[in-house]
Amino acid sequence: MFGAPRTNDLTPHQVKAALDGHRILLVDVREPGEFAAERIHGALNFPLSTFDAGALPPAGDRMIVFQCGTGKRSAMAVGHCHKAGHAIDSHLAGGIAAWKAAGLPTVTIDSGTGQVLDRQ
Repeated sequence: MFGAPRTNDLTPHQVKAALDGHRILLVDVREPGEFAAERIHGALNFPLSTFDAGALPPAGDRMIVFQCGTGKRSAMAVGHCHKAGHAIDSHLAGGIAAWKAAGLPTVTIDSGTGQVLDRQ
């Protein structure tokens, strides 16, 4: 019987370790404005609103992991990949909100100076 694709829910610390080890390609599916305001260092922006599973960047030997604000849109991206026949099943459970709650750093832009700031 076919059902919804199984989503591999990764914790913020699992994603951080995999990023640090260059084992994943983190794809942020939030909109460009959200991504510009705050992001996880190393993530690529690929908005869900224009999502095309066939146009995902090549990951080489790394696993693609989706990420959004709370985990809802990244889980939807997994579903889009499943429907398109791609075996991508992983996302950051809880999104960037869980990432920040875990005390992990983000990158922001200072609106006054345009300077890139790393936040802890």
